[in-house]
Amino acid sequence: MRVLLLGADGFLGRHVAERLLADPAVQLTALGRSDDADVRFDLSSGAPGVLARFLDAVHPGVVVNCAGTTRGGARELTRQNTVAVATVCEAMRRSGIGARLVQVGCGSEYGPSPAGSSTGEDAAPRPGGPYGVSKLAATELVLGSGLDAVVLRVFSPVGPGTPTGAPLGRVAEALRRAMQNGEPELRLGGLAVQRDFVDARDVARAVHAASLSAAQGVVNIGSGRAVRMRDMAAALAHVAGYEGVVRELDEPPAGGASAPPYPDGCGLWQQADVRTARDRLGWRPRIGLEESLADVWMEAACRV
Repeated sequence: MRVLLLGADGFLGRHVAERLLADPAVQLTALGRSDDADVRFDLSSGAPGVLARFLDAVHPGVVVNCAGTTRGGARELTRQNTVAVATVCEAMRRSGIGARLVQVGCGSEYGPSPAGSSTGEDAAPRPGGPYGVSKLAATELVLGSGLDAVVLRVFSPVGPGTPTGAPLGRVAEALRRAMQNGEPELRLGGLAVQRDFVDARDVARAVHAASLSAAQGVVNIGSGRAVRMRDMAAALAHVAGYEGVVRELDEPPAGGASAPPYPDGCGLWQQADVRTARDRLGWRPRIGLEESLADVWMEAACRV
């Protein structure tokens, strides 16, 4: 099976590439903006016709799109997360390859959920911020494209390579600095939120399974269990061996010194209903949070 992977240099894309390369039946080609890509192409500005000609030349059976961004204003998010997907869909429609598309979406497309509830794929999406809006628009483009396509709505991915700009990545970096400076107290904001964390390597397994399946539409990818960010921070401090006190800030520091610690627009609670992934992909999460957090800390501790 020949697979074209878009966004192989991103957090999730690197794990997906590793998973696909481990399958001897997969021939992988990576397309992206970095020098490490097999083919350099900017999805947000490139012409669909150029991408269509490349698809005809490579002739993949599956296109996996992990490309996108979580940073920037509404305009940049739209360009990287929505316009780029429009380019992919248009190119695949123009091409004669008839490939399957696996689009990596996100739980932010749903927006806030009632505390204690599990969000299923039939829930009405109400994204609470520009990131979720841009990803939901991409999902609608994929679902309306007429392609053989599935969208994996990934909730809160963690694990090796967690970006320092991500909420848990910021906690790990704050811990590293506190330990380096011998600080007896670490004050953090946004610890009251509860999220459904899933290891990036389990996400990669889901992408692999979706590539081989006939599933279409939207499929949630998460652990199926919401965890309070306060507990995640405490567990990470324990893994790190931090002996100081972790205290929660009631509000962000005065003067706008830092961005909101959890700017995903999903309110205080989010938990995935993952039964569809089990039933249609044969997928369940395997990696526990303890292992995920240990790997997050291992990378943070090695930073200079």
